[in-house]
Amino acid sequence: MQLTAPASRRTGIRDADGMAVASFVLGLIGLLVLNLFLGPTAIALAAASLWRGTTRKGRAYLGMGLGIADLVVLLAFMQMDNSVSWSF
Repeated sequence: MQLTAPASRRTGIRDADGMAVASFVLGLIGLLVLNLFLGPTAIALAAASLWRGTTRKGRAYLGMGLGIADLVVLLAFMQMDNSVSWSF
């Protein structure tokens, strides 16, 4: 009788949890710097972690939301600056 999940299953969930946390952190950092690169990366990591069945669904959804917010902030500053980049 097996009481725990196989090692490969536990590793897959742990990887998915790590991707959820990484998407949250990258999305948060992306609000300030490199939002053109960090926003889509946060969205992709969040989607991959949700697809793999993370136990940290809230963190993954926050990462996805922050990734989208990164792109919205970039677009807003680009509209105000009339350029492809922005600065304070």
